[in-house]
Amino acid sequence: GVEAISLYKKLSPDLVTMDLVMPEKGGIEATEEILKINSKALVVVVSALGQEALVLEAAKKGAKDFIQKPFKSEQILEVMDRILKNKKTEK
Repeated sequence: GVEAISLYKKLSPDLVTMDLVMPEKGGIEATEEILKINSKALVVVVSALGQEALVLEAAKKGAKDFIQKPFKSEQILEVMDRILKNKKTEK
């Protein structure tokens, strides 16, 4: 989580994929901090089976979507594409 925040500050990516369980700082806290830096940041939560409560918490904190592990590359690309297209239409 700490590294995710540091990288976000340095790179300012269009979209962030955020694992929920990480050392030092969890994905929910990291998502909150990124959204404090940029309230329009796009965060997609990556979760394992059985983390439904954490996914709901992340959504309440501002995550735009989630994908469950394990996933195929096509699945995450589909989620990312949908979110980025929605961002374009909001402008």
